[in-house]
Amino acid sequence: MPSDTPSVAAAPPGRRPDGTPLQDANFPTAEYLDRLARARGAMERGGLSALLVTDPSNMNWLTGYDGWSFYVHQGVVLSLDAAPVWWGRGMDAAGALRTVWMPADRIEGYPDIYVQNPDAHPMETLAPLLRRAAGEGAIGVEMDNYYYSAKAHAVLSERLGALQDATGLVNWCRAVKSPAELVYMRRAARIVERMHATIREMAEPGLPKNALIAEIYRAGIEGADGQWGDYPAIVPMAPSGLDATAPHLTWDDRPLKRGEATFFEIAGVHRRYHCPQSRTLFLGEPAAHFRRAEEAVLAATEAGLAAVRPGNTCGDVARAFNGRLNAAGFEKESRCGYSIGLSYPPDWGERTMSFRGDDRTVLEPGMTFHFMPALWLDDGGIEMTEPVLVTETGAERLCDTPTGLWVK
Repeated sequence: MPSDTPSVAAAPPGRRPDGTPLQDANFPTAEYLDRLARARGAMERGGLSALLVTDPSNMNWLTGYDGWSFYVHQGVVLSLDAAPVWWGRGMDAAGALRTVWMPADRIEGYPDIYVQNPDAHPMETLAPLLRRAAGEGAIGVEMDNYYYSAKAHAVLSERLGALQDATGLVNWCRAVKSPAELVYMRRAARIVERMHATIREMAEPGLPKNALIAEIYRAGIEGADGQWGDYPAIVPMAPSGLDATAPHLTWDDRPLKRGEATFFEIAGVHRRYHCPQSRTLFLGEPAAHFRRAEEAVLAATEAGLAAVRPGNTCGDVARAFNGRLNAAGFEKESRCGYSIGLSYPPDWGERTMSFRGDDRTVLEPGMTFHFMPALWLDDGGIEMTEPVLVTETGAERLCDTPTGLWVK
């Protein structure tokens, strides 16, 4: 079992606290220590002595762990006074050793007999680890998380007693991005610009949709400006015609048609940091009501972005956007933006703040959002969205992709 080291000393970039090399460090160890301090502060305010983190994005943010292993149970155990413990499938411990900043004795793998076995659950091996980390104190879990199942909670509760819901605790600690994180997000922005340029260049009537998506993937994974592209947390969404009246359809092999609009909701990704952006392409001349919707969305977008500044709330942004949109005769019932950053499937949102009228979260410099002023009409959809950064003075668009309805 991992030792309960009392503290974690600062280490130079690329090395663990014990001096051993870190194979694939995305950030200096000092940055991980700062994140750890923020998370522990939130734990103390919530009355927690230990926290189980199962959201892959939160695991990565706290420890650097990066692997496609979230289809089996895994997690990070965080206490108030010891280095985090990575816990997961035994064969994935080698991946943890190559990506986390903690020393090897903070990596705990469970035997494969616990993998997808109805008679043995991995949480049976985790329960004693959590109890030692918490002592007699309270234990928090991310109850409303994609990768924390009802069965997992039942097994832990049976062995540990009452568990406290700590959903979003680490997510909120991630809200303000560090300068190093913003470097990765700007690289992702360059990648999504290239992906959209590929769409503008290649889309034409008769081209099968799957062939275009293949080229979008190629551009996204090749990357831009010498920086490689990572896989997105959400696959490209690219519905055409009446399919585009729905927001979350993907693609098939049908050819693009003249007289139809297709919106492309895609993301550039670098080292798990996402810059999502949408544009709408019309092959042929758009109908007049599409042009009216385009004009309304562009004006409402400018109004919303003008409200993105420190001290304003997410609700202020939503009200500014919707006020201008409604004045033009259009309505949008859903939120018009959400926080983005480091993500794993199935979502590139951080699941914290939303540009929604009742969201009172105060904007701070360093927060990043996907401003999502999409409209779904009776005969198609219009998506012209922007990844934005809150600066000291207002909003910065992270991308230079040409705006407006693309007509070809």
